[in-house]
Amino acid sequence: MKKRNNKLFLSLSLMMGITIIISNYLVQFPIKYFNLEQVLTYGAFSYPITFLITDLANRTYGKIIARKIVYIGFIIGVMLSVSVSTNFSDIISIRIAIGSGLAFFVAQNIDVNIFDKLRKSRYWFIPPFVSSLFASTIDTFLFFFISFYNTGTPWISLSFGDLFVKLLVALIMLLPFRILTKQFQSAGLSN
Repeated sequence: MKKRNNKLFLSLSLMMGITIIISNYLVQFPIKYFNLEQVLTYGAFSYPITFLITDLANRTYGKIIARKIVYIGFIIGVMLSVSVSTNFSDIISIRIAIGSGLAFFVAQNIDVNIFDKLRKSRYWFIPPFVSSLFASTIDTFLFFFISFYNTGTPWISLSFGDLFVKLLVALIMLLPFRILTKQFQSAGLSN
């Protein structure tokens, strides 16, 4: 039983780091279809998965272990993003790395705290959706401000487009959250 718990913990931590790396790379590319280049990047579609991972860890292990997965994901994500996708001769690339790290760390910890306070809700979907709603909002505006303020990039419109997609994806992520938490419970992995 403990071996399966460790394997799940490591899998969630690794998935967190990989999702951050992919999202940091994709946020550099605006969507050029349907005139969305001023309001949306591809990173908006992958990043909400980090909240799913945090919420799964919180539901399965509790607040303390969820926070450890955030820290591990932060370390993996920042180290690999800096070494793989940061162009140190490009100030925007550096700002993206800083903005991503700071926004991730703040928002994920907010997500963990809100989820934990709501975990005893009568309705299973309240903790993951409400925590993702607040954390995504903070993450989005903090990230885009740090990364793109005063660069000529339309960061405010990108923020709103990004947030809209994140909230839509957060709604969609409720289904995998429900399915996976049920599987974790039936496998005896939940608290």
